[in-house]
Amino acid sequence: MSTSPPTAPPLPPETAPGGEPPAGRPGPVRSATAFLRNTWRGLTSMRTALVLLFLLALAALPGALIPQRSLNQRLVDQYFTDHPWAAPVVDALGGFEVFASPWFAAIYLLLMISLVGCVLPRSAEYWRGMRAAPVRTPRNLARLPHHASGTLAAPPEQVLDRARGLLKGWRKAERGGGEDGPGDTISAERGYLRETGNLVFHLSLIAILVGLAAGKLYGYQGDVIVRADGEQFCNSSILGYDSFRPGLRVDGTDLAEFCVKVDRFDGTWLPNGQPSSFASQIGFQTAADVHDGATAWRPYELSVNHPLRTDGDRVYLTGYGYAPQFTVTWPDGQKRTGDIQWRPVDQSGTQLAEGATKFERPGVADPDARRTSQIAVTGTFAPTGAIDPQGTLVSVHPDLRAPTADVNVMLGDLGIDDGRGQSIYSVDQRKIDDGELRSVAKARLGIGDTTRLPDGTTVRFDGVTPWVNLLVGHDPAQGWVLASAIVMLAGLTLSLTVKRRRFWVRVRPDGTGGSHVEVGGLARTDRAGYGEEFDRLSGELLETTKKDG
Repeated sequence: MSTSPPTAPPLPPETAPGGEPPAGRPGPVRSATAFLRNTWRGLTSMRTALVLLFLLALAALPGALIPQRSLNQRLVDQYFTDHPWAAPVVDALGGFEVFASPWFAAIYLLLMISLVGCVLPRSAEYWRGMRAAPVRTPRNLARLPHHASGTLAAPPEQVLDRARGLLKGWRKAERGGGEDGPGDTISAERGYLRETGNLVFHLSLIAILVGLAAGKLYGYQGDVIVRADGEQFCNSSILGYDSFRPGLRVDGTDLAEFCVKVDRFDGTWLPNGQPSSFASQIGFQTAADVHDGATAWRPYELSVNHPLRTDGDRVYLTGYGYAPQFTVTWPDGQKRTGDIQWRPVDQSGTQLAEGATKFERPGVADPDARRTSQIAVTGTFAPTGAIDPQGTLVSVHPDLRAPTADVNVMLGDLGIDDGRGQSIYSVDQRKIDDGELRSVAKARLGIGDTTRLPDGTTVRFDGVTPWVNLLVGHDPAQGWVLASAIVMLAGLTLSLTVKRRRFWVRVRPDGTGGSHVEVGGLARTDRAGYGEEFDRLSGELLETTKKDG
């Protein structure tokens, strides 16, 4: 009985002798390269750019429908109160900070990459097309959508001279000696401004994207509330703002200097309380005025959609409200007057407001006595007060027709010396819960009315001062973006109105001293209206040349 020699086990199908991949199968490097190449091609396709643009618009919808922290924290807090089960989910998904969320930034970044990767190759293609010479004359002109032919008595050179004159203004290329078939040919093309328009449009789009990115990097926005009684605001430091949103490359140390003084706020309303117009009479000083020590203010009427533009910044009027003024008189005769803005809380636009005006008793040297004798006038204020059936103060009109304040006077430790930040619109609730701050008087006050505390201290409602909210915006690339947008529209107009068309002429002797002429035409764009132009050129070349012969 014989036995066969042992044989080596077969190699797995994934390998070949020497450990190399089998023939015809790419290696890991080539596979990875092919994957990256196909991914890049897919990302930079026009279809992907359109899909990402749609996704970006879809992703921005929550930012318009859901309150955003960067715009109004109070509305976000109200959303948590109204929707306690949905608000945490929305917050976890970044719904209250849509435009700062990672997923929105990812869509935006992918869209920018897709647009740039799509536009730049197309720009190179349009550049080559703009500089390209007319293509060679087809051998069979009769196959073209527009063609004509005829036999003329004039010699070939005379026919060619006539064709050159008719095609003045066209980009031409002449060939002879049988390069494009028998006879001499003229290839002519017109409408290169269409490619120029396409190139300008795409490059301007890139310029707009660069300008928008530069604005986000080097621009900033800030909000500040200024009382309309001559109070001033100077754009010299971020400390002067109530809120400040800097660009990624802005540290707040090099702001464009200017000053604004708000003299008066003028508002008009319809009988139903709907706003008709808002304007604020202001004075301003530019950076040069500030450095020169000028004392005069340049007048300006700041109104909605009519911002102040100075030193590269824009100052917008975005809101208004009221600051009730209270005077506290202690039993020893010392007085303190305070007027700080109260924030509107009525979404119907009647300017019902709430706030807290805080006072420290003067002349108290003992720290403990000074801390426990602080006063806060809190409550609600109505510019046109009325009482609802439940006895609650409401406002029925945003104008100052019947200013009324429901005040709750608090006495004790306001927490001013604790080193913790607190809202100017409210007192520290923890102090109330700990018993360090207590209510000592409640009253409904009109202008001139007074309420008395148990220790003899009086609180008088003196009047109301309007305030305005100013939005200061700085975008160093706004001029660049505007110019790029105008140029982009001009390029788009060229690309849509200019039509690219071609015209060919072939002339060869007919053996009797005359010429056999063939002409052909082709429009490279739809609805070019080329039929009439071709008929005119071909008819003039053939018929007029026949007359000359």
